Amino acid sequence: MQSSCKKCSTSFEISDSDIAFLDKVAPEFNGVKYGITPPTLCPGCRQIRRLTHVNEINLYKRKCDKTGKDILSNYHSSQPHTVYNQEYWWSDDWDALSYGKEYDFSKPFFQQINELFLQVPRPSLFTGFRYDENCDYTNYAGKNKNCYLIFDADYCRDTYYSYSSNHNTNCIDGYRTRESELCYESVDCKNCYNCNYISNSVQCTDSAFLDNCEGCKNCFMSCNQQHKQYFINNRQGTREEYEALMAELKTHTGVEKYKKEFENLRISTPKKYLHGTQNENVSGDYISNCKDVQDSFDCNDVRDGKYIYQSFGSNIIDCQDCDEIGDNAELCYESSNSGYNANHVLFGTNILDQNSDIIYSNHCHYSSNLFGCIGLKRKKYCILNKEYSKEEYETLVPKIIEHMKSTGEWGEHYPETISPFAYNESMAMEYKPLTKEQALAQGATWREDDKKKVPATCEIPESIGETKNSITQETLACSSCKSNYKIIPQELEFYRTKGIPIPKKCFKCRHYDRMRTRNPRQLWDRSCAKCSTSIRTSYSTNRQKQILCEKCYLEAVY
Repeated sequence: MQSSCKKCSTSFEISDSDIAFLDKVAPEFNGVKYGITPPTLCPGCRQIRRLTHVNEINLYKRKCDKTGKDILSNYHSSQPHTVYNQEYWWSDDWDALSYGKEYDFSKPFFQQINELFLQVPRPSLFTGFRYDENCDYTNYAGKNKNCYLIFDADYCRDTYYSYSSNHNTNCIDGYRTRESELCYESVDCKNCYNCNYISNSVQCTDSAFLDNCEGCKNCFMSCNQQHKQYFINNRQGTREEYEALMAELKTHTGVEKYKKEFENLRISTPKKYLHGTQNENVSGDYISNCKDVQDSFDCNDVRDGKYIYQSFGSNIIDCQDCDEIGDNAELCYESSNSGYNANHVLFGTNILDQNSDIIYSNHCHYSSNLFGCIGLKRKKYCILNKEYSKEEYETLVPKIIEHMKSTGEWGEHYPETISPFAYNESMAMEYKPLTKEQALAQGATWREDDKKKVPATCEIPESIGETKNSITQETLACSSCKSNYKIIPQELEFYRTKGIPIPKKCFKCRHYDRMRTRNPRQLWDRSCAKCSTSIRTSYSTNRQKQILCEKCYLEAVY
């Protein structure tokens, strides 16, 4: 069935399998299923709508609304929402049920849930702070130690300025890097050691400027290589050549020179149509160990999924239209940042730790059978934070669903108009950048930058050898956006150990630079450049010419 997106007017398909999935996850009460209305937005617009409700990397100083203490939060102080520091929010000193209210059938559901969202306290950050050690400046992260400005990250040690980082030690400036150590500026890498400026690589050591390499050691400026040593510019080199080139990376001039050369090399080498391994019947990009997964990106260990973006953990089964979901998640739909044994979570955000049968709820944990709730822990049979008996709950929820169908709300995720975040501070801005005028025109809000920018108190040295310890006391200005940033002592020690110069850009600009090296979350139909087999790839038709199907790619590389 073809449908037209009510937001962007793009035509999109609602397949028979989509209808079957909606029937499978439709809530059931007293033996009656309450079908979920098919989506009215295309997959891309659905994803962006969910992402407007998530702010991972923009942090602000503010006061805790309960204790008055200075805290760090992803909620700006100008927002009307109530915010508690994490220690107090997780304590038993307050009860989210005290904010409960009766459902009002004379009002739209989203109006009522927004009223509740504005009242019930939220945690200042979304972290596993009870398991963290010295990780105050992190968000959407947990079980880390001695980390600073890492996001969507777990099980890291001494890691800084990274996104989607897992099980890393002593790494800086990474994007979706895992189980690596002493790496700098790494993107989509795993099990690498002491490497700089590498991407899409596995088990590489003591190397720089690599793309799509495996098991390489002491290599420089190479692509599509396996188990090589002293490979330089995709040819066999010598130890002396390698050491001379690595020495040039000690200055900004040398780094910038080889960044440009590396980009030209990447463009000129063949590419497989999809980044990923050990897949069966998949479409999308950056996918590994998945089976029967369609139109999904940044996924690992997913079975029977569609429109899944950035899964975490493992064992994701039968989920659709979800962002950042994982670790034994099953039968989830139109949800984000949910997992750790999440079963049947519909239209939810920040639902973690042993949850089941949760509908239209936010920041709820260890709970079941909730509808339109926020901030509940270890509760069940609640509607708008009001507790009911099982019988009362199963009688009232169907009536609410029928009411939502009459208002056109049932089956839709929360609208961006009730997001606690401005569009340009949400994750939506990273995947669909808008101007202020465009964001306001579609009902979103906009956050003006209220951070004062001051001139740098010193020039950034050309090399780490010229950098004094006092640099950690200086205020620096980003060469790109002019925002101020600092170098922390642990960071300086890392650069000295690696022999690389300190960065000239702030964390956010470096983060966006790394994002731009990756393919977009979009697919195009094109043909293999060698055998003309039809492929579906995230390389657009006006980009890179040498895009190969898997068979031809393996023949070309191995």
